[in-house]
Amino acid sequence: MLLDRTFDISVVPVSTVSPSLETLHNIKQFLFHEARLMADRKLDEWLALWTPEGRYWVPRKQGQENPFDHVSLFWEDAMLRSVRVKRVENARNWSQQPVTRSSHLIGNISITGLDAAGCLIVESSFQITEWRLEQRQLAGSMQHKLAATEDGSWKIAFKRVNLVNCEAVFSNLEVFL
Repeated sequence: MLLDRTFDISVVPVSTVSPSLETLHNIKQFLFHEARLMADRKLDEWLALWTPEGRYWVPRKQGQENPFDHVSLFWEDAMLRSVRVKRVENARNWSQQPVTRSSHLIGNISITGLDAAGCLIVESSFQITEWRLEQRQLAGSMQHKLAATEDGSWKIAFKRVNLVNCEAVFSNLEVFL
Protein backbone atom coordinates (compact mmCIF):
# COMPACT_ATOMS: atom_id res chain seq x y z
CA MET A 1 0.00 0.00 0.00
CA LEU A 2 1.57 3.24 -1.21
CA LEU A 3 0.43 5.34 1.75
CA ASP A 4 1.67 2.86 4.34
CA ARG A 5 3.65 5.06 6.74
CA THR A 6 5.17 1.98 8.38
CA PHE A 7 7.25 1.27 5.26
CA ASP A 8 10.88 1.79 6.32
CA ILE A 9 12.31 4.63 4.21
CA SER A 10 15.26 5.23 6.51
CA VAL A 11 18.68 4.87 4.91
CA VAL A 12 20.49 5.19 8.23
CA PRO A 13 22.02 1.81 9.10
CA VAL A 14 20.93 0.13 12.32
CA SER A 15 23.96 -2.17 12.26
CA THR A 16 27.33 -2.34 10.59
CA VAL A 17 28.46 -4.92 8.10
CA SER A 18 31.89 -5.91 6.85
CA PRO A 19 31.24 -7.16 3.33
CA SER A 20 33.77 -9.33 1.58
CA LEU A 21 35.43 -8.03 -1.57
CA GLU A 22 33.34 -10.55 -3.49
CA THR A 23 30.11 -9.15 -2.01
CA LEU A 24 31.17 -5.59 -2.79
CA HIS A 25 32.02 -6.64 -6.35
CA ASN A 26 28.63 -8.37 -6.73
CA ILE A 27 26.80 -5.28 -5.43
CA LYS A 28 28.66 -3.06 -7.88
CA GLN A 29 27.81 -5.43 -10.74
CA PHE A 30 24.15 -5.41 -9.65
CA LEU A 31 24.02 -1.58 -9.72
CA PHE A 32 25.81 -1.45 -13.08
CA HIS A 33 23.33 -4.03 -14.42
CA GLU A 34 20.38 -1.98 -13.16
CA ALA A 35 21.78 1.15 -14.86
CA ARG A 36 22.33 -0.75 -18.12
CA LEU A 37 18.76 -2.08 -18.13
CA MET A 38 17.39 1.46 -17.73
CA ALA A 39 19.69 2.89 -20.42
CA ASP A 40 18.82 0.05 -22.81
CA ARG A 41 15.10 0.49 -22.06
CA LYS A 42 14.76 -3.11 -20.89
CA LEU A 43 12.22 -1.95 -18.38
CA ASP A 44 10.41 -5.26 -17.85
CA GLU A 45 13.76 -6.78 -16.85
CA TRP A 46 14.34 -3.75 -14.61
CA LEU A 47 10.96 -4.29 -12.93
CA ALA A 48 12.04 -7.88 -12.17
CA LEU A 49 14.91 -6.53 -10.02
CA TRP A 50 12.46 -5.35 -7.34
CA THR A 51 10.89 -7.04 -4.34
CA PRO A 52 7.07 -7.12 -4.57
CA GLU A 53 6.77 -4.49 -1.82
CA GLY A 54 9.69 -2.33 -3.02
CA ARG A 55 9.39 1.46 -3.25
CA TYR A 56 11.02 3.96 -5.61
CA TRP A 57 11.39 7.52 -4.28
CA VAL A 58 12.70 10.72 -5.82
CA PRO A 59 12.25 13.58 -3.32
CA ARG A 60 11.21 17.02 -4.59
CA LYS A 61 13.07 18.88 -1.87
CA GLN A 62 16.63 18.72 -0.52
CA GLY A 63 16.68 16.90 2.81
CA GLN A 64 13.08 15.74 2.44
CA GLU A 65 12.44 13.36 5.32
CA ASN A 66 9.58 11.35 3.87
CA PRO A 67 7.26 11.10 0.86
CA PHE A 68 4.10 11.66 2.93
CA ASP A 69 4.38 15.25 4.20
CA HIS A 70 5.65 16.89 1.01
CA VAL A 71 5.13 16.26 -2.69
CA SER A 72 7.77 14.04 -4.34
CA LEU A 73 8.90 13.83 -7.94
CA PHE A 74 8.22 10.08 -7.70
CA TRP A 75 6.89 7.82 -4.96
CA GLU A 76 6.04 4.50 -6.58
CA ASP A 77 5.17 1.00 -5.57
CA ALA A 78 5.16 -2.02 -7.90
CA MET A 79 1.86 -1.09 -9.51
CA LEU A 80 2.88 2.50 -10.30
CA ARG A 81 6.28 1.41 -11.64
CA SER A 82 4.52 -1.08 -13.90
CA VAL A 83 1.97 1.50 -15.09
CA ARG A 84 4.77 3.94 -15.93
CA VAL A 85 6.67 1.28 -17.88
CA LYS A 86 3.54 0.46 -19.90
CA ARG A 87 2.90 4.15 -20.57
CA VAL A 88 6.51 4.89 -21.56
CA GLU A 89 6.65 1.88 -23.87
CA ASN A 90 3.28 2.56 -25.52
CA ALA A 91 3.79 3.40 -29.21
CA ARG A 92 1.07 6.07 -28.96
CA ASN A 93 2.78 7.94 -26.12
CA TRP A 94 3.45 11.35 -27.70
CA SER A 95 6.01 12.27 -25.03
CA GLN A 96 8.21 9.43 -26.24
CA GLN A 97 8.26 10.49 -29.90
CA PRO A 98 11.19 10.27 -30.33
CA VAL A 99 12.02 7.96 -27.44
CA THR A 100 14.25 9.15 -24.64
CA ARG A 101 17.77 7.80 -24.88
CA SER A 102 20.07 7.81 -21.89
CA SER A 103 23.44 6.84 -20.54
CA HIS A 104 23.93 6.16 -16.84
CA LEU A 105 27.22 6.49 -14.99
CA ILE A 106 27.34 5.02 -11.48
CA GLY A 107 30.24 5.49 -9.05
CA ASN A 108 31.40 6.01 -5.46
CA ILE A 109 29.58 2.82 -4.45
CA SER A 110 29.77 1.93 -0.78
CA ILE A 111 27.91 -0.38 1.56
CA THR A 112 27.03 1.61 4.66
CA GLY A 113 25.34 -1.08 6.77
CA LEU A 114 22.12 -2.98 7.32
CA ASP A 115 18.58 -1.75 7.94
CA ALA A 116 16.22 -3.23 10.54
CA ALA A 117 15.06 -5.93 8.07
CA GLY A 118 18.61 -6.99 7.25
CA CYS A 119 18.76 -5.31 3.84
CA LEU A 120 22.09 -3.92 2.71
CA ILE A 121 22.12 -0.13 2.47
CA VAL A 122 24.20 0.90 -0.52
CA GLU A 123 25.08 4.48 -1.41
CA SER A 124 26.31 5.68 -4.79
CA SER A 125 26.61 8.72 -7.03
CA PHE A 126 25.25 8.97 -10.54
CA GLN A 127 25.23 11.07 -13.67
CA ILE A 128 22.67 10.55 -16.39
CA THR A 129 22.74 12.07 -19.83
CA GLU A 130 19.35 12.04 -21.50
CA TRP A 131 18.38 12.97 -25.02
CA ARG A 132 14.91 13.53 -26.39
CA LEU A 133 14.83 16.53 -28.72
CA GLU A 134 17.52 18.09 -26.55
CA GLN A 135 20.18 16.89 -24.16
CA ARG A 136 19.93 17.19 -20.40
CA GLN A 137 22.18 16.21 -17.52
CA LEU A 138 20.90 14.79 -14.25
CA ALA A 139 23.12 14.00 -11.29
CA GLY A 140 22.91 13.15 -7.63
CA SER A 141 23.20 10.38 -5.10
CA MET A 142 21.23 7.19 -4.58
CA GLN A 143 20.54 4.89 -1.69
CA HIS A 144 19.45 1.36 -2.42
CA LYS A 145 18.22 -1.15 0.11
CA LEU A 146 19.02 -4.56 -1.30
CA ALA A 147 17.49 -7.80 -0.07
CA ALA A 148 19.44 -11.01 -0.55
CA THR A 149 17.66 -13.78 -2.41
CA GLU A 150 17.95 -17.54 -1.92
CA ASP A 151 19.97 -17.90 -5.11
CA GLY A 152 22.59 -15.41 -3.90
CA SER A 153 21.43 -12.48 -6.03
CA TRP A 154 19.77 -9.24 -4.95
CA LYS A 155 16.41 -7.52 -5.16
CA ILE A 156 15.70 -3.82 -4.66
CA ALA A 157 13.56 -3.28 -1.57
CA PHE A 158 13.90 0.52 -1.68
CA LYS A 159 15.57 3.07 -3.90
CA ARG A 160 15.94 6.75 -3.07
CA VAL A 161 17.28 9.07 -5.78
CA ASN A 162 18.47 12.47 -4.54
CA LEU A 163 18.77 14.79 -7.53
CA VAL A 164 21.25 17.65 -7.12
CA ASN A 165 18.69 19.99 -8.68
CA CYS A 166 15.51 18.36 -7.34
CA GLU A 167 13.89 21.76 -6.74
CA ALA A 168 14.29 22.84 -10.38
CA VAL A 169 11.51 23.02 -12.94
CA PHE A 170 11.74 19.93 -15.14
CA SER A 171 10.35 19.05 -18.50
CA ASN A 172 8.95 15.50 -18.54
CA LEU A 173 10.81 13.12 -16.26
CA GLU A 174 9.55 10.04 -18.04
CA VAL A 175 12.24 7.45 -17.53
CA PHE A 176 13.51 6.00 -14.28
CA LEU A 177 16.65 7.39 -12.70
